[in-house]
Amino acid sequence: MTRRAKGISLHIGLNQVDPAHYEGWDGALQGCENDAHDLAEIAESAGFESSLLLSAAGRAGAVTGAISAAAGQLRSGDIFVLTYSGHGSQLPDTSNDPDETDHRDETWVLYDRQLVDDELYRLWHRFDPGVRILVLSDSCHSGSAIRELPGEPVTNAPRTMPRAEALAVYKAHKALYDGLRERNAGEAAAPRAHVLLLSGCQDDQTSADGARNGLFTQTLLGVWDDGHYRGGYRRFYNEIVAKMPPWQRPNWMTVGPANVGFTRRKPFKI
Repeated sequence: MTRRAKGISLHIGLNQVDPAHYEGWDGALQGCENDAHDLAEIAESAGFESSLLLSAAGRAGAVTGAISAAAGQLRSGDIFVLTYSGHGSQLPDTSNDPDETDHRDETWVLYDRQLVDDELYRLWHRFDPGVRILVLSDSCHSGSAIRELPGEPVTNAPRTMPRAEALAVYKAHKALYDGLRERNAGEAAAPRAHVLLLSGCQDDQTSADGARNGLFTQTLLGVWDDGHYRGGYRRFYNEIVAKMPPWQRPNWMTVGPANVGFTRRKPFKI
């Protein structure tokens, strides 16, 4: 009997972070939990086993633990969907990563600490060959997350940690963050799973928050059109880009072995 493909999805949305770690900054946002709920609804309707980590539940240990648990369950032909909505930030690249041409590591600003792109890259190595991984990141500086907005403001705030706070947090917890990069450095081989990132912006841009959804997620939901969208991931990405302003251009990035068949499939299809 042919094994039926399995889908697992994890949806992270943080409307606030812990001021105790972030030097008094609470990172208040409005649309991130809604983003997580809306994307989880799409995944569940497609047959995924979905879970949510919202605000205070979105701690680094919970996120990495959930990703590791998914890796332990999925086999070749299965799919893992990971969505993140919240603040993004950057740390000085102390691991001398040749892929970080801007000399900065991109991060997801989780509730209790930042999750560094190096950590995510290492987690991809836990997945079996042939597993498909889709990452949607609606956060600032997210162009390579797997590894003052110009123009007319359309939302309440950009989803980025202010530079002063980012520097203060790094100085206060330098040993922690430098240690994370050291433990994750030297991963020479590429992941055996195929990872596709669709991010809300480029590494040098910010992603806009909104009253209901982030601008990237709002646009994605519009293109998705309650499941009436027809086409593959590349067309999906192109249609999202066409509807976004020039100061926030979503990014397409892959790591691991090529999987043309996956990118031609309808998004969220198991």
